[in-house]
Parts: sequence; C-alpha cells; structure tokens
Amino acid sequence: MIKLLFPLPKKVVIAFSGGVDSVAVADFLRRKHDVTLAFFHHGTKTSDWAHTFVQDFAGARELPLVVGHLTKPYPDGVSSQEFWRDERYKFLESFKDPVVTAHHLDDCVETYIWSCMHGNPKVIPSQRNNVLRPFLTTSKADLIDWAERHECGWIEDQSNTDTKYIRNYIRHEMLPHALHVNPGLPKLVKKLVLDKQKLANTANNSI
Repeated sequence: MIKLLFPLPKKVVIAFSGGVDSVAVADFLRRKHDVTLAFFHHGTKTSDWAHTFVQDFAGARELPLVVGHLTKPYPDGVSSQEFWRDERYKFLESFKDPVVTAHHLDDCVETYIWSCMHGNPKVIPSQRNNVLRPFLTTSKADLIDWAERHECGWIEDQSNTDTKYIRNYIRHEMLPHALHVNPGLPKLVKKLVLDKQKLANTANNSI
C-alpha cells in the first residue's frame, strides 16, 4: 500500500526517470495533485531512450514535462554516478515548487546498511531543501504493485544491475544476506524513518 509519510501541497513537481518507482509515484499523485514531471537527461544513449518514454508517458496523461540537460564535462577524480547525482539535484533544486522523489523503504534499508559499514547508521532524510521524499515508508513491492495494477508501463535501466556500483552491490549481493540474518530489517528501518519524521514534525511545530 502506498502511503505518504507527510502531507503534500496541491502543486508538486515529480523527479521522473521512467523507472517503476517514479512511474508509480507519478500515477499515484496525479489523481489528487497538480503534477509536473521533471526529467534530467544525462547526455547518454540510455537517457535518449528514457526521454522518449518520458515524453510518451507525459503526453498520454497530459502532464507538463520539464527536461534538464547535463552540460558540464566530468571533473577529474569524480565518479559518473556521483557527478550525475549532484547535477541532477542542482536541476531539481532550481524549481520553485516542491519536488517529490520516489525514494522508498528499500532505498532506506540499503542506505542504512551502507552507513552502518561506515560507522554512522542513518536513513535517508525526508527533505533536502525543496526536494521532498514522502514515500520512505512505502516498499518497492508496493510501488511495483501499483504500477502493475494500473497498467502504467515503465522502463528498466540496465545499469541498475551492474554491481560495480556500490549501491547495486549492496542491493543485489549484500541485502539478501542481511535479510537472511534479520528478516525484520525493513521493519526496523521503517521505525527509524518514522521516529526521525516525528522529531522533524516536533521541531517544525515548535518554531
């Protein structure tokens, strides 16, 4: 079941890649919100392919679409994934309206495992400037279920299975073993997310 971690304003921008997560979030939110899709083109053939899907998705649902483009060359000593992420956030943070991402509970679990190995256990924060992450307690399985039941269609980025990237290595190699040791790990991380949000709500209410 898809559930918001906190209420959203009527008008939102959705960080949209065409993957199942952002597709489910877009289809879920467009039913009660005024939605604009924001797609960031990384200047690759994969982005060309994704761009076509994103345009078709937006057009079929009459949703506004804003496309950002990578214009800077890779700096020395920085991975492509890190560089793309930073440039993508610059694009998202350029919007005046709140931007919603499709980060979900499985992402939080992966971040928790990664951060524990670095001696600083943490979960993904629910907000970064104007970027909001209201689906941190929703599982990826629930997002897939929504997309399938509503026949949304989506694309799969083949790089998501490449374990040379640390995030993918954690997802495909480490996480199954972690869940074998502690099947309740998602429940634990969900509680951490909820507790962190309660603290944020308390702090906001005290201002």
